[in-house]
Amino acid sequence: MAIKFFLMVNRQGQTRVAQYYTYTDVATRAADEAEIIRKCLARTEKQCSFIEYRTFKLVFRRYASLYFIIGCDEHENELAILEFIHMAVETLDQYFDGVSELDIMFNIEKAHFILDEMLSNGEIVETNKTRILAPVRVIDRSDKLSS
Repeated sequence: MAIKFFLMVNRQGQTRVAQYYTYTDVATRAADEAEIIRKCLARTEKQCSFIEYRTFKLVFRRYASLYFIIGCDEHENELAILEFIHMAVETLDQYFDGVSELDIMFNIEKAHFILDEMLSNGEIVETNKTRILAPVRVIDRSDKLSS
């Protein structure tokens, strides 16, 4: 799957996590991100979670107070991307024992690390939660030993 970016955004539209895989121009990226967030947050629960935006597709889902937004190629399977979002949320939930916005804010490096274990250069490389979380838990143990 060719994922262009992965965003975690709160209900006020503040970006909590942003991972980009294909954007080159920072100014364009910032403007696009703001517009993408506005478009996704403006949708109601009864509206579709897929939006065509410029040359790619947006797939998003809200869990509690966070929106998970993925930009992908226009030919990608939207349902597969929704399943990936759900798997990412379950993985974060398992690691944080019920993930919240504060967990993400205070452990941003762990959230990025977990996403890096799942995605590499915009391609899904791992979907097994145990394998995704194993390296994170090793780092946690070494942090506890060094303190």
